[in-house]
Amino acid sequence: MNTEQLLLEKWRLLPPERQQEVIDFVEFLELKKATTSRQAAEPKSKSTLGERLQQIREEIVASGEPLLDWEGVEREKAERRGGYQEDVE
Repeated sequence: MNTEQLLLEKWRLLPPERQQEVIDFVEFLELKKATTSRQAAEPKSKSTLGERLQQIREEIVASGEPLLDWEGVEREKAERRGGYQEDVE
């Protein structure tokens, strides 16, 4: 007995509401497969800005300059805006 025959035999033994659940599940799997296939087929496009930012990042990494963490970004932003002050104790 092949898989299809086995599935059909088991499905016939189910009450109608359970048969509908099986149909719903199969439709869910079809939808999931279609969504996954569509996402895989669609190229991941970058905006011009995104491409430029990636290029800048690669240049910084190649230069050996360390990338800023979030704290460093906030500090640099505050310095440029004139609001950063070292904690003095």
